[in-house]
Amino acid sequence: MTTAFLRDTGTAFSREFVPYLRQPFIMLFTMGQPLLFLILFGSLLAGTPGFAGQGEGSAWQWFVPGILVMMCLSGPLMAGYSLLMELAGGSMERMLVTPMNRTAMLIGRTAKEFAILLVQALLLIGLSLPLGFRSSPAGILAGLALLVVFGVGLGSLSFVLAIVSRPGGELFWLVTQVTLFPLMLLSGMLLPVDSGPGWMRAVAAVNPVYYITEAERALFAGRFTEMPVLYGGLAAAAVAVIGLALGTRAMRRGV
Repeated sequence: MTTAFLRDTGTAFSREFVPYLRQPFIMLFTMGQPLLFLILFGSLLAGTPGFAGQGEGSAWQWFVPGILVMMCLSGPLMAGYSLLMELAGGSMERMLVTPMNRTAMLIGRTAKEFAILLVQALLLIGLSLPLGFRSSPAGILAGLALLVVFGVGLGSLSFVLAIVSRPGGELFWLVTQVTLFPLMLLSGMLLPVDSGPGWMRAVAAVNPVYYITEAERALFAGRFTEMPVLYGGLAAAAVAVIGLALGTRAMRRGV
């Protein structure tokens, strides 16, 4: 049973990931917006008095983890698009008539999102080093692990949204476009939320992405025992558990 499950998971992963290996520019294209924010917005932020006076590279230490969370948010959130296209074209129905395990199909798809996110995050960190960003290997590993947990859960939720949005997909685009930018702006990944009005801080307090962003900054700085790490880990774990549970249920019930 375990062997068959692992085989089905590997089959689903290969089916999703191989096209990216054949067209690597797609992976780079999805990094376009985070890279623009990193190079342009980050350079402007590095020159502001609030960051420039805190030491060399301080702005990048604060900003790069936020951009990594942005990439994690925008990529997996749109992961359901491929499933939506398969549902519209009928290819997913052909997969469902095979003896493949439904849960393995979901895990294989989410594993593909994990692999893409990991490669993109490593590339972005590498590009940030010449700009002044610094982190220890332990901080990078811990920060990437948190991103993967969050990204897998978010990708699973995106698949669920694609399933309930069939056949037209209008609901998928409505929900993703309406939620993406509020989640980004109210997470403090671009600008500190603490400098905003009271209502904005109150809304950010119920935004799980805010806690994940703060945890990323603490982890990349090597502050592993601070409370933001605990809160961010709990938020990422909650998204992952809810996403995988709902995604597994949707796949088992049939799409």
